[in-house]
Amino acid sequence: MTRRPGGLLFLLGFALVTFGVGLRFLDPQPIQDLRYWYFDQLQRLSPREVSDLPIRVIDIDEQSLGTIGQWPWPRTEVARLAQELMELGAATIVFDILFAEPDRYSPARLLSDPRLAEMVQDQEGWGRVDNDEIFAESIRGLPVVLGVASRLGGETPENIQSKAGVVEIGEQPTAALYSVPVLTGLAPPLASAAAGIANINVSPQMSGGVVRKVPLFWMTPNGPLPTLSLEALRLALGETTFFVEGIPGVPGAVQSIGVGGYTIPTSDQAEIWVRYRHDHPSLYVPAHVVLNTQEHAAVRELIEGHIVFVGTSAAGLLDIRSTSLGENVPGVSIHAQILEQILLEDGLFRSDLVAGIEVLAIVALGLIVSLMMSVSGPIPSLAAGGAAALVVLMGSWIAFQRHGVLFDSGFPLAVGVVNFGLLVAYQYIVTDREKRIIRRSFAQYVAPEVLHKIEASGGSVELGGENREVTVLFCDIRNFTPLSETMSPPELVNVLNALFSHLGDEILAEKGTIDKFIGDSIMAFWNAPLPLDNHERHAAMAALKMRQALSAFNKDPIMESRAPISLAIGCATGPACVGNIGSRQRFNYTAIGDTVNISARIEASCRALAYDIVISEEMAKAANGQLATLEAGDIALKGKSSRLTLHALVGGDEVAASEAFVTLLKAHSDLMSCIRKGQTDMDQLFVHCAELSRRVEPGLPAFYEAMSLRRSDFILS
Repeated sequence: MTRRPGGLLFLLGFALVTFGVGLRFLDPQPIQDLRYWYFDQLQRLSPREVSDLPIRVIDIDEQSLGTIGQWPWPRTEVARLAQELMELGAATIVFDILFAEPDRYSPARLLSDPRLAEMVQDQEGWGRVDNDEIFAESIRGLPVVLGVASRLGGETPENIQSKAGVVEIGEQPTAALYSVPVLTGLAPPLASAAAGIANINVSPQMSGGVVRKVPLFWMTPNGPLPTLSLEALRLALGETTFFVEGIPGVPGAVQSIGVGGYTIPTSDQAEIWVRYRHDHPSLYVPAHVVLNTQEHAAVRELIEGHIVFVGTSAAGLLDIRSTSLGENVPGVSIHAQILEQILLEDGLFRSDLVAGIEVLAIVALGLIVSLMMSVSGPIPSLAAGGAAALVVLMGSWIAFQRHGVLFDSGFPLAVGVVNFGLLVAYQYIVTDREKRIIRRSFAQYVAPEVLHKIEASGGSVELGGENREVTVLFCDIRNFTPLSETMSPPELVNVLNALFSHLGDEILAEKGTIDKFIGDSIMAFWNAPLPLDNHERHAAMAALKMRQALSAFNKDPIMESRAPISLAIGCATGPACVGNIGSRQRFNYTAIGDTVNISARIEASCRALAYDIVISEEMAKAANGQLATLEAGDIALKGKSSRLTLHALVGGDEVAASEAFVTLLKAHSDLMSCIRKGQTDMDQLFVHCAELSRRVEPGLPAFYEAMSLRRSDFILS
């Protein structure tokens, strides 16, 4: 018994959805990469607009290196850069540059080399000149932030710690911060002179080398340390304290960072997603222009009142980073963009609730696809799944556009697509294999619409064999042997094929199943493989249509100059075993049993009854007055111990309702009554019935003539 495929498809789809949900919870790197890629596409479709904010980047670019000299510059030159920026009115200066080692250009450092010491021994006071001291004095008391970074090995100097206080609100929220085991230091005079110290690292982890998330705070051996952009904001606001707020009721988790009037929502590890805008030349001022006092008039309005980041775009200094927009930009510009989005309060957000809704989207999309595949097939499933996917996709887009919420519809869509693809493949490979077996079994025997129903209801087809009531039809071609003697083999085959095509079409039109062609005979049955209401009438109508088809065929040019063909059709209704019977390599869908044998014997009795269509009494009674039938007597059939009452099938319901048949039926009933009473003087009744029958069906007079000669076929009452 083939199982209905829908349940299996749904179970498989449910298993795939469960696997997808489990994969999402495990969240391996490829799944994270897919999510990041999707978020990148959202930003590329709708990047943040370029805004005129008081933020600038002083760029140590290739031209500045060509003008001033290779990097690193002497700290005296850096000090001059800071002084010129303050002269131009910079509000805050933020160095995205490391000053971890003492300046190698300091005279004091040069005198440590004996060869240089001899050359400058007559230069009084050189040994006391320290470039780091000069740089430190130039920034002391000014709003200047110096940067440090993580490194491998060593220890973090004690003076590398936040210059501002950190107030924790909640249950130890800073315990969740990303840890930096070791930080670079600052040349000794610089750490005390700087108004702010911050971490210049942009991300603890970058998928594909793209900076997407940046922690606003880091945990160092000396306590929490802000990132460069956050420390720049604090100095610009003149604040002395950060507020790290935890998630209520959740220990060790950050909810937001506060400084001044700004509250910045973060992840539980104090990260923010960077909402990028396209890199724009208006952000940058070349360092050599600032150091050239003759250019000050032109650049004053670009720097005055601005928070100024100092960094480099020179390729050789290795501070080029990739953004979600697919651009390669100086790392310092990312710090600047982070500060921009904080000032604009135009950030991106993602929470555990959003992740939970994503899981629900995976389940919803997967189950919609699975359910539609199980009940309707691939096309409706594709339509329903596509509509649901569009809803999820639009929801993700609206959440991003209007609220800055990062909702990942990429993985739910991927699960839906994979689910659909695997279910279609399963249906084709496994389920459609059963359909192909069914099609191979039935395509030759049933009408296309019946075949479609069989395929659609595969669970109701028992290929191994089942018992059910059927109506069986046997049809034999009369006068075939004399006809075949007048034809060559090719001509005979052509005639048979043409005739069987006409007769077979009528059987299929009445939803019958053609069992087999046996020489010059046809076997067909009804009510299998699919149940068929009123199957007795369908079989009878097929027999009547075959009579009409034969009449038309005899007039066909193919039969020109040949004796007309006649048919003998026998039908019976009763139980039979139907199914695929044969070897594994070769089998036929057929019916076997006593009903089949009776039908064949009834067809053989047509010659003795002198009528072309004869049916069993069970079939005549089942028609319930919808057929025009005449009792033909109680016939002894070969292989049956008792006689069976047979009926001549005259016509359908229209004939049964006609006045001519009603009159004939009354006379026929009187004749049957007389015969069963054993009366002998009935010649006039036979003649009367024969005369009436001419108005009903041309073959009936011969039927009555034969009946008058076989009165012994009627059991006396």
